[in-house]
Amino acid sequence: MTDKNIDDISDKKIIFQLISFAKKHRKIMQGFLEETGVFHGQYRLLMEISRNPNASQAELAKLMRVSPATIAVSLKKLENNGYINREIDEADNRLKKITISEKGNQVVMQSRQIFESTDTKVFANFTEQEKSTLSQLLKKLDANLVKMENDINLEKERL
Repeated sequence: MTDKNIDDISDKKIIFQLISFAKKHRKIMQGFLEETGVFHGQYRLLMEISRNPNASQAELAKLMRVSPATIAVSLKKLENNGYINREIDEADNRLKKITISEKGNQVVMQSRQIFESTDTKVFANFTEQEKSTLSQLLKKLDANLVKMENDINLEKERL
């Protein structure tokens, strides 16, 4: 890269590239995941249930940082379509444990294969050193964003 090319790279351009990449990646993933028959919001919930078997609706909402009411709608759709089961908790009859069904497990397995294949294609022609460098740079960006979030939250608490 020449000095002129380095001078042409602004913060705004890099942010645009990151956002553009994220949008393209999401669009591609949605296209592949449509094959599973599960919609995006439900898909995220299904994957969370697979990682946290027997979690309650409230626990899932907390893990996903959404309201229990938001989770309720998606859980109902997943249950109606046979992707999950709800079972009464033997220790507390007020709670229902949410488990993934065989049909749900098939979607999770298919999705993981899609992710693995996509990840491989995204990083085609990258050396291990390039991936390591990119990872380190993204960690720095993330740390800056975390600091900004913390500063915003502190400011809100002061008001």
